[in-house]
Amino acid sequence: MVLSILLSCILIGLGSIHFYWAFGGKFGFARTLPTKITGEKVLNPKKIDCLIVAFVLTLFGVFYAIESGLIVFKLSEWIISYVSWIIPIIFILRAIGEFKFVGFFKSVKETNFGKSDTKIYTPLCLIIGILGITITLLKFYHAH
Repeated sequence: MVLSILLSCILIGLGSIHFYWAFGGKFGFARTLPTKITGEKVLNPKKIDCLIVAFVLTLFGVFYAIESGLIVFKLSEWIISYVSWIIPIIFILRAIGEFKFVGFFKSVKETNFGKSDTKIYTPLCLIIGILGITITLLKFYHAH
């Protein structure tokens, strides 16, 4: 339960940051986008993109709040079993990266984003993935 609440808070917090950016907030935004060595942005997300990410992260957080029992809402078992694996896999894959700009195995490391990704974003994604897998395995272990 404690791990689910922790993960819920992390994901809802990340969702809140994305909502802030979607509605025009600027603080911290520039450092969160991958750039080439030349400084050219690799991604140019629109407000709707931020809004979608914000909604999905918040929804993931709500899922773990439901898992913890903090929010009482009945989800079907098949949804719980799939989503319990899909969320952590998404974050583990993000931590691994696409081998150029993001993740542990990126080749472009010396940009502002690359440094932040190495120190903050990628480890956070790995932690989220590990927490999600741990919650799923603990739930499975306690059920059997």
